[in-house]
Amino acid sequence: MGACSRMSPRSARCRIFRSFCAGRPCHSVAPAVATKPPLSKALPFEAIPRSGHNAWLNLYQFWRTNSFPNFHHIMQKNFQNLGPIYRETVGTYDSVHLLLPRDAALLFQSEGIFPRRMGINSWIAHRTLRSQKCGIFLLNGEEWRADRLILNKEVISPVGTRKFLPFLNTVAEDFAEFIHRLIRKNARRSLTVDLYHDLFRFTLEASSYTLYGERLGLLDENPNPESQHFIDAVEKMLRTTLPLLFIPSALMRWVNNKLWQEHMDAWDAIFKHADKCIQNIYQEFCLGQPRKYSGIMAELLLQGEMSLDSIKANMIELTAGGVDTTAMPLLFTLFELARNPHVQTALREEIKNAAGVQSRELSRVLNDMPLLKGAIKESLRLYPVGITVQRYPMRDVVIQNYSVPAGTLCQVGLYAMGRSPEVFKDPERYDPSRWLGKEDNSFKALAFGFGSRQCIGRRLAEAEMMLFLMHVLRNFKIDTVSKADIKTVYGFILMPEKSPLLTFRPID
Repeated sequence: MGACSRMSPRSARCRIFRSFCAGRPCHSVAPAVATKPPLSKALPFEAIPRSGHNAWLNLYQFWRTNSFPNFHHIMQKNFQNLGPIYRETVGTYDSVHLLLPRDAALLFQSEGIFPRRMGINSWIAHRTLRSQKCGIFLLNGEEWRADRLILNKEVISPVGTRKFLPFLNTVAEDFAEFIHRLIRKNARRSLTVDLYHDLFRFTLEASSYTLYGERLGLLDENPNPESQHFIDAVEKMLRTTLPLLFIPSALMRWVNNKLWQEHMDAWDAIFKHADKCIQNIYQEFCLGQPRKYSGIMAELLLQGEMSLDSIKANMIELTAGGVDTTAMPLLFTLFELARNPHVQTALREEIKNAAGVQSRELSRVLNDMPLLKGAIKESLRLYPVGITVQRYPMRDVVIQNYSVPAGTLCQVGLYAMGRSPEVFKDPERYDPSRWLGKEDNSFKALAFGFGSRQCIGRRLAEAEMMLFLMHVLRNFKIDTVSKADIKTVYGFILMPEKSPLLTFRPID
């Protein structure tokens, strides 16, 4: 559910635009920006520095050198060499890349009431070939806005969030018990483990419970193989999306039929899993079971404001988008806490003070843990799930003294921004307290996007991560042998090149 970011098509030919970033404005007032010169005095669009001039030669170079996993490093280097704004064209994709928060604010001011995101042709092609409806991640215009306003009430509003917090809390408690069970089997009273796959199981368990009111049993001794198949399908879908991204949709299945078929099979498996969950809750709803909160889908059915096909489309997209975009930030956060024990200690003390009273409402507990919120922001600064946030300005805009025409694809480089000394002091240092001071942090924390198309699952993901960390830190001390920076690769989301080993020791 996070802000996903890719090389993006410049033209308006793409009819549906990707959003793992959709929601209410995260900034009610844009920060002050320097006065820009009139459009007539700005430098022309063609004067923007470029990284390569031949789109297909650039694409060939990416393929030949296998540069796809290093997109984030390539962008960071381009900003260092070309400055805070540059153009890049790869295959069918042409975009302007931006580095600075004040330029992100300009995009926010010019995005209009129907913000547009990048199109992902392979995803849309699957929906078309399978005669499936699109949800808000892929919709655009009036249809997107209509669905979005209905979903906001149950997915991102404070009232809706308070309803599903107990579901997330239950799964987070169960994960802590899951770690305890593994430790009890170890005579050393500790556990050293690669949590990569366990975190995927946790996030799927938590998101499915929240969306459908149904537990999958993924934290049991023998997890459901069908659910594990779903997780594998999500990973395969992400892995196959990136190579297909730069190829025109009409050529996709002919350029690499094996890759295309893998992509289609992965989406089919995702739809099959989500459809089964949807059928279960819909049958219970039709039978008129006793009314209690049973997850987001049940609430949408009860409201009757959205068609069943639209509910199904959006639940499937939320299901597919809610696994990796939470699991990866949790893995990076655990690693950073393991190699920064002083931060871990400070967080544990904050959690003890905030969660010490059993009867407190969960929303109040979370609000009283600003350092924990800062730790998640800090992890997403260093390791954003998506490496850019995109916008198509609805009007001509001047950025860095260059005239950028309306409809131009602009991408804010999140990975490069998070590690830029122009934006953050000592950017390589993990310091959650940097988010707690009086410094202006406007448009610096953009991992969930901004504006009315920020991530629809933002509140769900934030609460899920905070409750997970709260229970894990209350129960365990975390350590790691390796203190070196973790190497990352870009596979449509940012992930570790090699998952770190973490050691958990119970707190007596």
